[in-house]
Amino acid sequence: MSELDFTKPVQPAKTSIYDPAMAMEFFGSVGKPETVPQGATIFTENEKRNRLLLQRDKMYLLLEGEVSLIAKNKVIAKVGKGEIFGEMASISEMPRSASAVAKIPCRVIGLDDGQFQSALRKRPEFALMLMSVMIRRMRDTIGKQNPGGPASGVKMKESAVFDKSALAILSRALSQTTVRYERNKVIVKEGQAGVMMYVVLEGRLAVSIRGKLVERIGAGGVFGEMALVERTPRLATV
Repeated sequence: MSELDFTKPVQPAKTSIYDPAMAMEFFGSVGKPETVPQGATIFTENEKRNRLLLQRDKMYLLLEGEVSLIAKNKVIAKVGKGEIFGEMASISEMPRSASAVAKIPCRVIGLDDGQFQSALRKRPEFALMLMSVMIRRMRDTIGKQNPGGPASGVKMKESAVFDKSALAILSRALSQTTVRYERNKVIVKEGQAGVMMYVVLEGRLAVSIRGKLVERIGAGGVFGEMALVERTPRLATV
């Protein structure tokens, strides 16, 4: 287990994890608005850019309009003004999990990885907010796969954010801050103040709220980021 210490003050989202004003400042610092006509496809499901051909996946901020996210010919989500989309494929370099189509005329700002890194040097606190958004979306997906928590006799799917290759890099980079916890040891407790987030390098963890198991986290999983970003007490015990 590796602890990432973010005790240095950062600008947190005001009332939720995601702050549209911070996102607008971040994207606007290096990107330019683009107009997307109604019905146009911004990116396509299973699409993967070829870096050898200097193709780069982008993440987007929607300035105006509405975007539909479509997977297997079914609308799975809608993106509204001020929201980010396309970040997963851009950061993970994995194929797009859905197509993005402009439901009405839209204006967007798209950032490739070079622009993202440039903006990050100006506003490093954005990385923490973006990570929390990504993790929340992954957990929402896992929650849909495990409605109502673990049923009796049914194996609950484990939450994981980082794949094996990313974990190997993290393990080497954070080897000096790795901490081991014994079986049944409580790492964070519901109601405590949050000053750290955690990455699971190996093992399995149980997440409970008011004594009820709500999630399992395996290698590659992340927890503790919500209380860190929002500066609020821990919502669960791990």
